[in-house]
Amino acid sequence: MPETPYILAAILLSAAITWTLRAAPFAFVAQMRRSAVLPYLNENMPPGIMVILVFYTVRNTPLSITPLTVAVAAGLITTAGLHLWQRNATMSVLGGTAAHVVLASTLPAWS
Repeated sequence: MPETPYILAAILLSAAITWTLRAAPFAFVAQMRRSAVLPYLNENMPPGIMVILVFYTVRNTPLSITPLTVAVAAGLITTAGLHLWQRNATMSVLGGTAAHVVLASTLPAWS
């Protein structure tokens, strides 16, 4: 069993590293607000993240027509349609997820 000073040192070191890592971003907030990077990221990250999520969603989807393929396609079409219609990311993602879950849960029972 490690000695008490060793355990205390490990806890204090862990706490100091955790506090530093959590506080570090706040040291750069003022510099980032004046940066040209922030408006660029604000404009370009949401579409980029959506593209990554689309590829992540379809990566294991079979190319043949299966209940899974139908569920994935319906979810993606629902998400895109809701977003084009309402421009509300939350509603789009929730609606597409609901369409996918409902179809993925019910279609295999039909086949």
